[in-house]
Amino acid sequence: MSLHTASHTASAADATLSTRDWAIAAAAAIVSLIALYAVFLDQGTLVSATGSYLHEFAHDGRHLFGAPCH
Repeated sequence: MSLHTASHTASAADATLSTRDWAIAAAAAIVSLIALYAVFLDQGTLVSATGSYLHEFAHDGRHLFGAPCH
């Protein structure tokens, strides 16, 4: 009977790990989409409020990825 309990506990831990992995993957996808928006579509509006350093970084990123920016 203790074997059955141990296997049940292991499957519950695997389900929790799987949920955590999905949450991490979803968070990474959201951050990636925000970064892609800032580099390709924003044209500097979002990052211009933070100063010229981030604006130039995004501008150079657009050139690096071959996106037209001006």
